[in-house]
Amino acid sequence: MLRTGMQEMNVPLIDRSTFLSTLPATSGDRTAALWIVGVSSILFALAVPFAGIPLPPVPAFVASYQSALAVSDIITAVLLLSQFSVLRTRALLWLSTGYLFTAAAALVHALTFPGLFAPTGLIGAGSQTTVWLYMIWHGGFPLFVLGYAWLKEKDGGPRIRGATSGPIYAIVLGVFAATGAFTWIVTAQHDLLPVLLRDGRYTPTMIGVVSFVWSLSFAALVSLWFRRPHSVIDVWLMVVMCAWLFDIALSAVVNIARFDLGFYAGRLYGLCASSVVLAVLLIENVRLQARTVGLVGRLREQSASDRDFYGKRLALYGAVVESSNDAIITKTLDGIITGWNKAAEHLFGYSAAEALGRSIDIIVPPERKGEVRSILNRIAGNESIAQHETVRIRKDGRAINVVLNVSPLKSYNGEIIGASKIAHDITEEKQAQEKLRREIEERQRIFETSLDLILVTDGFGNFIQVSPSVKDILGFSPEDMIGHSATEFIHPDDLDKTREEMRAARRGAVKRSFEARYYHYDGHEVTLNWMGTWSEPVKRHFFIGRDLTEKQAAEAQFRQVQKMDSIGQLTGGVAHDFNNVLTVITGTIGILADAVADRPELAAITKLIDDAAERGAQLTKHLLAFARKQPLQPREIDVNALALEAAKLLHPTLGEQITIMPQLTEDAWPTLVDPGQLSTAILNLALNARDAMPDGGTLVLETRNIFLDDGYASMNPDVVAGNYVMIAVSDTGSGIPPDLIDRVFDPFFTTKEVGKGTGLGLSMVFGFVKQSGGHIKIYSEVGHGTSVKIYLPRSTGVQETEYEVLQNVPITGGNERILIVEDDALVRQYVVTQIRSLGYTALEAANGAEALTIIDSDKAIDLLFTDIIMPGNMNGRQLADEAARRRPDLKTLFTSGYTENAIVHHGRLDSGVLLLAKPYRKSELAKMLRTALAS
Repeated sequence: MLRTGMQEMNVPLIDRSTFLSTLPATSGDRTAALWIVGVSSILFALAVPFAGIPLPPVPAFVASYQSALAVSDIITAVLLLSQFSVLRTRALLWLSTGYLFTAAAALVHALTFPGLFAPTGLIGAGSQTTVWLYMIWHGGFPLFVLGYAWLKEKDGGPRIRGATSGPIYAIVLGVFAATGAFTWIVTAQHDLLPVLLRDGRYTPTMIGVVSFVWSLSFAALVSLWFRRPHSVIDVWLMVVMCAWLFDIALSAVVNIARFDLGFYAGRLYGLCASSVVLAVLLIENVRLQARTVGLVGRLREQSASDRDFYGKRLALYGAVVESSNDAIITKTLDGIITGWNKAAEHLFGYSAAEALGRSIDIIVPPERKGEVRSILNRIAGNESIAQHETVRIRKDGRAINVVLNVSPLKSYNGEIIGASKIAHDITEEKQAQEKLRREIEERQRIFETSLDLILVTDGFGNFIQVSPSVKDILGFSPEDMIGHSATEFIHPDDLDKTREEMRAARRGAVKRSFEARYYHYDGHEVTLNWMGTWSEPVKRHFFIGRDLTEKQAAEAQFRQVQKMDSIGQLTGGVAHDFNNVLTVITGTIGILADAVADRPELAAITKLIDDAAERGAQLTKHLLAFARKQPLQPREIDVNALALEAAKLLHPTLGEQITIMPQLTEDAWPTLVDPGQLSTAILNLALNARDAMPDGGTLVLETRNIFLDDGYASMNPDVVAGNYVMIAVSDTGSGIPPDLIDRVFDPFFTTKEVGKGTGLGLSMVFGFVKQSGGHIKIYSEVGHGTSVKIYLPRSTGVQETEYEVLQNVPITGGNERILIVEDDALVRQYVVTQIRSLGYTALEAANGAEALTIIDSDKAIDLLFTDIIMPGNMNGRQLADEAARRRPDLKTLFTSGYTENAIVHHGRLDSGVLLLAKPYRKSELAKMLRTALAS
């Protein structure tokens, strides 16, 4: 069956089963052969009784018989050799050799036959020559048939490899050589051979030779019979051997002499034997020719049908190519354009007339010409290229993005003659992909850099995505939360509210705003304000949470300021009215005193009233100071000189058990302040410090130039960023509990025993500082001591000092990794923000245990920046010692609300250890970080 494109044609092809040597014999073949053998046997049986009847010698009969026999055998041999050239079987080669040998022997027998061409025959023939040649001839053919029978198999038997011409030439030369040798023996060596024919009669030797030859023929017949399965040629070879047996029997066994009935009848049988296979082969060739003619006719019809089919298909393909939305281009292997459809014209801007015959380089950017050469080389190697993205150039010079599919273009005989290319414009797709990539990148950057907490959950409340800001806000890493339920992190009291908000979002509310508390990694609660929405297509909840810790702290501070202002207004009003009453009392007590001067008992009472009025006046003075309504007499003063004078006055007041240590900064800025009130404030602070150190201790008086920056001002609403002179009074006393630290400035609040304080000392200091435009801050740790820092604005109208020059140098950051350890969440967040703004990588911990865990897990930390006084079992100094033991190369920078001098004096830090005192400006932080990292 031939398959041509999309059509099929049932055409019988010539295969090995077509040849008679391999075509299985049918029952019809066997029946025909049996009929012929049967008729031959009957004729043989009728001829045997009359075989010895002499007949007239007819030499022409011998010549005609031998010639016909030779021609028949040669043709048969040629036909068999033609089958051998296709089938290449050794059996066919052996059988072809037998027919060639028979033809050669017949010719030599005719030439040497006496009385045919010469009285005694040609080639020096003797009286026994033709007889011996007849025996050799009739004995040789059965031998070749025996060889054929034993070499043939079901599929034809062993085959010859290589060209068939060599074996054919070899058998032709071999037959001629063998025939020549036998002819030389029976002619030149005639006298050496036994006599087979004497006086026209057979000798006994002749009888023996004939019997042997006849036995060879019978053996060949038997071998053919038992070498199954039989092919067609096997069946007819058995017919040949039967005729061959009849030939030998009539012409050499049962007859008496030459030219008797047996002589003629036997040769007729021999001629028939030589013609059987030839006749079958010729009939088969005629049949094959008829089949071939029919096949050719059908092929012509099919060819006409195919031409019509392919013509229609070509037209269809042409219409498809021309109507394709993709550019379809064909080109030779050297890049010359041979095909250019309408889409190519539209895509590249060149018409078909402009493009055909030109190099494909007209649409290739110069930098990509090597790419085209590489593609063509791969195509020449029979490789197809799929989905190759590249850039091409339009006629107007505009670059376009295309994806190419390139395949080899082959001729009808399979030779690669060019390339077929389909180009699809993906410019808009690339632009859309790039736009989408940028949007994804922007959203990812927002997600990664957002200071707010971004959460994505599935419909069941399990976290799918968590922004990195969760580390700063809740202390967890994203990996700690992803895959977990939100219920594990939300405060139980806020769960129902959160669920209700999620249900509302799924019912269609576009976005929801609500507050919910989450647990921090260290266990404390963090209140967040949430904006939430639900996406139905992706079945996800999206939440943005803003940490309210800083806002709540600022609000608390603002409320504290409002409270202090309200109390100040109240106390100011009360003090003013009370002063009016005291004015009347103090004004009239003198008159009363003069009137009762001569009466001692009444004079004493008057004196008591006068002392009480004076004491009331002092109280109102303190209240007015707190209310910032006391009359001030500010002037520009040297704080160092004032602090030294105060230190001298304090020595007798505090007693010998208190050591006073002045630590004054050189070139301290002047400040505009009431010196009397400042001295009183220092005295009040010193007296409070003394009371906190009943067993003695150290009091440090310190001055320092300070710049309070915007960051600090944002955390303290009553502070205006700028230059300040700091006056710090620090002690080593018992400290103030955290729950009382916010109440120390309240008027009449005191922790002292009844009768040992009015509770107006610190409130007076607070009012004085605020009235002077300054700021006051208390740092205290229970069991360690207290440091009160007064910040007074620097006096204006003076030259910039060397300190300011150093502080105003360009801020230098870095890219090292810094671990910040601070127990105050608000301060820690502020410090982390400042350090990251300088370019550093900031890690954070709330206590020493968390810090050590981070140090053990992150070997790339360059600096430990830790507060000194922290709650728990490990303070900052102990943390630094343990960190140094684990990481000897780790550098440390300390920070504290205490001043450096106070800390060193307390003995908590060795001299020379780096300390950054709170508060500090960004430039000071940057400078100390660089100093610590370089130490």
